[in-house]
Amino acid sequence: MIVIVDHGLGNLRSVAMKFARIKAEAMISADPAVVATAEKLVLPGVGSFDAGMKNLRDSGLEEALNIAVLEKKTPVLGICLGMQLFTRGSEEGRRPGLGWIDAETRRLRPPEGDRRLRVPHVGWNTVSCRPGALLFTDIDPDLPYYFVHSYAAFCNTPEQVAAQTDYGEIFASAVAWDNIWGVQFHPEKSHHHGLRMIENFLRLT
Repeated sequence: MIVIVDHGLGNLRSVAMKFARIKAEAMISADPAVVATAEKLVLPGVGSFDAGMKNLRDSGLEEALNIAVLEKKTPVLGICLGMQLFTRGSEEGRRPGLGWIDAETRRLRPPEGDRRLRVPHVGWNTVSCRPGALLFTDIDPDLPYYFVHSYAAFCNTPEQVAAQTDYGEIFASAVAWDNIWGVQFHPEKSHHHGLRMIENFLRLT
């Protein structure tokens, strides 16, 4: 079973609808027992880092996720805030993150005076993916993805970066490490190639 983790932040229904569109059976759950036994996990999210981590800890979902992802090696896909929660922490708050990815989350800092690059970063932008990045299999590398965020992950370990995006500075727009994948953009809002990316994730083991 594919489980979309409900930690109280984000429009989970839109993600679930995209799984349904490609005829993939997925359920939304806030039950740690369900999360710990999932075959694949999706951690979406929109909002603040501290609120996301607080909700995960208070609900018991953090422990369930660690069991599933770190011990059982369950494939997991983080989307937007979900990917940021994979990092060690965020300058937005004080709570430590899940720490699955060697990265910090911080506010975007495009060059001052460039009015084209506003924060939050909202709209379509391209990504530069590394060769062999499995989430991007059979997807035209020139296609753009839809972003809505003010904070982004900046990785300390280059091998964990699956794709980068330039928004006046370079940030990790996708990460991949072992059974852990994350994207800063919204594949569920990124047309047919976003759906293809979700399909690619489902093929991963």
